Amino acid sequence: MDERDRYETGMKVRRAVLGDAHVDRTLARRNDFNSEFQELITRYAWGEIWTRPGLPRHTRSLLTVAMMVALNRADEFRLHVRAAFNNGVTRDEIREVLLQAAIYCGVPAANTAFHLAEEVFAQMGQPGAR
Repeated sequence: MDERDRYETGMKVRRAVLGDAHVDRTLARRNDFNSEFQELITRYAWGEIWTRPGLPRHTRSLLTVAMMVALNRADEFRLHVRAAFNNGVTRDEIREVLLQAAIYCGVPAANTAFHLAEEVFAQMGQPGAR
């Protein structure tokens, strides 16, 4: 696959996972400074890694949520919790990932993640969210 094809494939996956609204907002903020970065993540994160056949998107979403907890990346965590629903992940599965993260990433990291996830669930109108 050449770079252009990888970008186009990556953009399709990026839109499917993150949603058109998010991707459109990101592309609207593209400028001379960040455009190469946007192309890079579209080609390689979305066009190379998220398209690999070795793991389904559902699993990739769960892994990404866990990694964002471990790295304490609140903005990306919120983004990927929301995106996980596009890949068929449930609230219960996210809870299990956060419980697992409490052991391997630390209780403070998981505590923050639970609060952030509840905010995302509420924004999405998920039942039982605060």
